[in-house]
Amino acid sequence: MTKGFVIAIDGPAGAGKSTIARKAAAALGFAYIDTGAMYRSVTWKLLQTGKPFSEELAGKLAGEIRISFRPEGNRNRVFVDETEVTEDIRSAAVTKLVSRVAAVPAVREAMVDQQRRMGREGNVVLDGRDIGTVVFPDSPCKIYLTASVEERARRRGKELEEKGQAVDYKALQAEIAARDKQDMERAVSPLKQADDAIYLDTSDMSIDEVTGAILRLAGERRPKA
Repeated sequence: MTKGFVIAIDGPAGAGKSTIARKAAAALGFAYIDTGAMYRSVTWKLLQTGKPFSEELAGKLAGEIRISFRPEGNRNRVFVDETEVTEDIRSAAVTKLVSRVAAVPAVREAMVDQQRRMGREGNVVLDGRDIGTVVFPDSPCKIYLTASVEERARRRGKELEEKGQAVDYKALQAEIAARDKQDMERAVSPLKQADDAIYLDTSDMSIDEVTGAILRLAGERRPKA
């Protein structure tokens, strides 16, 4: 594949985008850019200040922050200004606030600039909410990855239980549905399927089945030599 080939994967929270994007990137020898982790990193940075949320503060931090990814085995380690935040950005506090931070225009502008630079530098797989609609609207390979609210809650609950946390599945479903609504109705770069994206419901698919489908699509859409 030619340099600068971008695979854009969009979809709601808990659809498995990061897992699938990471596996597809590894199979293709592409770089994997976890855009959700980028917005979580800005949110984490804001929480570290101890100050209440404000659009001005979020935008300021987004313009200053340095985010980097370092692949290690099956993990994509995340660093903010050389401090590793791989686990910290998955905290409940970050999860609760990240949608508000991601909706700030200045934050999105700063993150999109970084994502486009990464895409220009080489072959990449990116996942997020607006990769195919805003960040790389000209990408020839777009996927809208989703699953039912119930299935996404089941997957997330399993992850939490494996970490020793008690799970209220009804509350988790309500939280995911609320997150979907917030992401889809925000004024800036709302979550939606690009007109030319392939719709892929993963509710009844295994990780390997979803990855295989994306790899086949990438093979069909890659620029011809």
